[in-house]
Amino acid sequence: MRAETRHQLKQDRFSKVTIEAAENAAHWTAEHQSKVVAAVIAVVVIAAIALGGWYYISQQDEKASSELSTAVRTFETPIRPAGVPAQPGFETFASSQERATAARKQFQDIVDKYPHTHTADMARYFVGLTSAQLNDNAAAERNLQEAANSSNADLSALGKFALASVYRGENKDTQAIDLYKQLIDKPTLVVSKATAQIELAGFYESRQKADEAKRIYEQVAKENPSTEAASLAQRRAAALKQ
Repeated sequence: MRAETRHQLKQDRFSKVTIEAAENAAHWTAEHQSKVVAAVIAVVVIAAIALGGWYYISQQDEKASSELSTAVRTFETPIRPAGVPAQPGFETFASSQERATAARKQFQDIVDKYPHTHTADMARYFVGLTSAQLNDNAAAERNLQEAANSSNADLSALGKFALASVYRGENKDTQAIDLYKQLIDKPTLVVSKATAQIELAGFYESRQKADEAKRIYEQVAKENPSTEAASLAQRRAAALKQ
């Protein structure tokens, strides 16, 4: 449904409610009439401002969404093998650093141009990801923390999951473990409990804490029988015994 149509439907619903409210007040005595009129006018003015703001944000979000799609395509553009020249008509990058630099600029432009939209919140998450790829940990932490603090549960989970990886790279073990445990306690569609568990177990492996890793892998296998997560956990647990 186009934004204009949604806007018109909102206006129609608001007009209907306002008219019904005025009709219901018609039986009041004349001494209350001026108050009723004043109240209806006030509601109309407030609603017009609110609808105007909603319509503006909706329009901005549509523009931002289009630009986000372009930025994501940049983020996913293939990397050319070393020594292979660029081919006309087929976009590629010479390195992951070059790609991350180009994508980060596009994502940051969305944040700057459409700061009050939901799309900007998602773009900020990608700014964090690309900053991490560029080893700009300060920017990565700042933007991923904002995503992690989002009221949107899925975006928050993505932010925490990526931020945990940044913390791992910085040897901030306590912060990384805390984020993984938060994700395990409150899984979402985008970051399941098993996904967070396997990442935490992998983290323990990297810190030579095989017993803790093995315990988590076995828990994943037990809680998710006959799944890909269980198969992966079993393979990793078996590898720890070798």
